[in-house]
Amino acid sequence: MLTHPTLDLLHALGLHGMAKGFADLGAQPEAASLDHAEWLALLLEQEATLRQQKKFESRARAAKLRQTASVEDVDYRAMRGLDRALFLKLAGCDWIRARHNLLITGPCGVGKSWLACALGQKACREDLSVAYHRVPRLFQALALARADGRYARTLRQIARVDLLILDDWGPEALTAEQRRDLLEIVEDRYDARSIIVTSQVPIDRWYEIIGDPTIADAILDRLVHNAYRIELSGESLRKNKLPEAAKPAA
Repeated sequence: MLTHPTLDLLHALGLHGMAKGFADLGAQPEAASLDHAEWLALLLEQEATLRQQKKFESRARAAKLRQTASVEDVDYRAMRGLDRALFLKLAGCDWIRARHNLLITGPCGVGKSWLACALGQKACREDLSVAYHRVPRLFQALALARADGRYARTLRQIARVDLLILDDWGPEALTAEQRRDLLEIVEDRYDARSIIVTSQVPIDRWYEIIGDPTIADAILDRLVHNAYRIELSGESLRKNKLPEAAKPAA
């Protein structure tokens, strides 16, 4: 069998998964008992797996998630009020395909950002596009974009992703410019794409954070009405991650 020319041709055609599968099968004595259809099926499976992995890695890089987190690693034993059934439902990502939103609230350190990033990572695995932004830095970036003529393009980029994660909103009141920015973002995504918002501030106080009553009504009507909610409580989980030397003596 012309092993090397075949491998070269597969690589030249960009079929790197099939090339790896071809080399792996060729090194296995039991592969001699496989018929042509079985060989082809295994090679195609290798190619599909590699392409899916590359797509995930590309989406994960573009998402720029703040934390390395996955839905399989969620600790449901932590005393923070996380509804396991609801979170497992959200992990299926159907709510993103249905263009719904998710609001995660709770005190500092209970894992709001981590859970948002875990859902973002799962969305990347489901071949959905994701963008993560800390809200204060997003407003800064939009202010710069407005100053140098990139504002409309930046908003279009934000509008295109399937899932937008707005992390760490509040507790500072929004300026007039920030209110308009948030309204543009929410309006662009209303019934078209999904948003996750995390905040230490309870949802019933978001109205006063936005400030202007008319704009607050417009934003919250679009953001909250079709949103799932995760309301966490309890002490910071970071206290359980102190290094041994930093823990008080028993």
